[in-house]
Amino acid sequence: MKNIEIDEELYQYIATNTQFIGESASSILRRLLSLESSEQTATAGSEASAGNQQQVTDSAKNKVEAKAETKTKKADVNVSDTGVEKAVEEKPQPVAINGNETVFNYINKEELGMQRGAVGRFLLILAALYRVHPQQFALVRDIRGRDRLYFSDNESDLNASGSSTKPRQIPDSPYWVITNSNTTRKKMMLTEVAVSLGYGESDAEKIRELL
Repeated sequence: MKNIEIDEELYQYIATNTQFIGESASSILRRLLSLESSEQTATAGSEASAGNQQQVTDSAKNKVEAKAETKTKKADVNVSDTGVEKAVEEKPQPVAINGNETVFNYINKEELGMQRGAVGRFLLILAALYRVHPQQFALVRDIRGRDRLYFSDNESDLNASGSSTKPRQIPDSPYWVITNSNTTRKKMMLTEVAVSLGYGESDAEKIRELL
């Protein structure tokens, strides 16, 4: 693994092209540059030399079908009192996580290390917590300071609760959080979020120290 230095603008571009929490910088760059891994190249070469064009076609077809299935759920059909059928669209829901898994299964330390500041790490940790606990995450709205809100499901509430709160949306979630607090306060907020979501003191401390 090689380390390279990149400017802030290029880093932000890479970060905004993340497709899922935990995707490494190498994976993002390979996708953006349309590069295949050595394993993929070797496999493709082997199939081509064997003349197995049909297998390649079937594989591509399966990938397209699988991708189409994950985009959206089909609309449910309800029948009104007048007997007219209406299509009701379903909003995409967070992926269900196995109840035995915790946020530690979804924290990518390499990605955390790429963040130059505490705010970036703070948002990534909160995003991972939301991914594992989407149903319980609404509890974080009860976490607040003496004079202002820390979390909300909209930006305006946080702006109204104090001056220069600098709200940021938690990635891949409908929730917002203030980001102008110091690192000590951010660690305290992470601890309270972890405890609200059912983590013990030991695990809550581990989550806080990821910042």
